[in-house]
Amino acid sequence: MIIPKQMDGLNMLSNAEERHEGILGHLMYAASLIAKKLELDDGYRIVINNGKNGCQSVNYLHLHLLGGAKFGWPPGTNF
Repeated sequence: MIIPKQMDGLNMLSNAEERHEGILGHLMYAASLIAKKLELDDGYRIVINNGKNGCQSVNYLHLHLLGGAKFGWPPGTNF
């Protein structure tokens, strides 16, 4: 899980405003650095849950970095 140090009121992706571009860009860049450090060279998935029906269970924006296994599509299937 990747959590920004500075939220600037950004508790979910659907509440993002233009002023949050830097935070969102930094989160994606941080995810790529972490993936490299974890040697996820074969691929990984980044997930952002948004809102109750999107399974967001905490009231702050964060990314899930998933890797180390082959993922199927749609999510939940394994091929």
